[in-house]
Amino acid sequence: MPGPIGQKGKFVAKSKDKGGVFDTVRTVVYAILIAVGIRTVAYEPFNIPSESMLPTLLVGDYLFVSKFSLGYSHHSLPFSLPLFSGRIFERPPKRGDVVVFKLPRDNKTDFIKRVVGLPGDRVQLIDGVLHINEKAIPRERINDFVVQNAGGNVHRVPQYLETMPNGVSYRTLDLIENGGNDNTRVFTVREGHYFMMGDNRDNSLDSRFASGVGQVPAENLVGRAEFLFFSTDGSARFWQAWAWPSSTRFSRMFRGISGL
Repeated sequence: MPGPIGQKGKFVAKSKDKGGVFDTVRTVVYAILIAVGIRTVAYEPFNIPSESMLPTLLVGDYLFVSKFSLGYSHHSLPFSLPLFSGRIFERPPKRGDVVVFKLPRDNKTDFIKRVVGLPGDRVQLIDGVLHINEKAIPRERINDFVVQNAGGNVHRVPQYLETMPNGVSYRTLDLIENGGNDNTRVFTVREGHYFMMGDNRDNSLDSRFASGVGQVPAENLVGRAEFLFFSTDGSARFWQAWAWPSSTRFSRMFRGISGL
């Protein structure tokens, strides 16, 4: 009797071990599927690698982009899987929205800019002033934007508050007075496309440059930038845990993009 009981006990123990491993794997798979689902239909995180959206977005900002706010295309899916074409549940962006999109010339690089032109609009810059449909967009000179480089040197940049016809206001920079990009031809926004510009007007590769970004098809829109959840000035490496607090921009965390 002791032998068979012992063998049965061992068998049960092994079954429990196998069941425990299976449950762990199943939990991990479920967690991954939930994360992918949220990333696909709700929110996806992005970080800012360049200064093209200064002063609104800083290098080292981390933000969430809402997918549902603009509807879905195949670029909403992981790896932009080409399972369908066009957009479903489409909600067109508004002038002044900050959006993430796939670069039209390669359909895989993520860009973030502000929507300034809708389908049918005529967009032009004259002496640095944005014009839409032959009307100047009001802008007000405000306090300079202060930039401090790694060496501690402070540089002041002219800053403006620009207000779209729909009432959306945001700040822009004018790094170079009478710069080469302050005057452009008239761009007529094609049907099903949007005209994007960076808030750092003299340091942004955007729809003004056909060989760079050009006009962005609606299908390439990924989502609307909603709010920041983290920001770092980059002064601490990932392994320098002791320096994380001093490098974190706590004042920028959990803030809506429209309030920056």
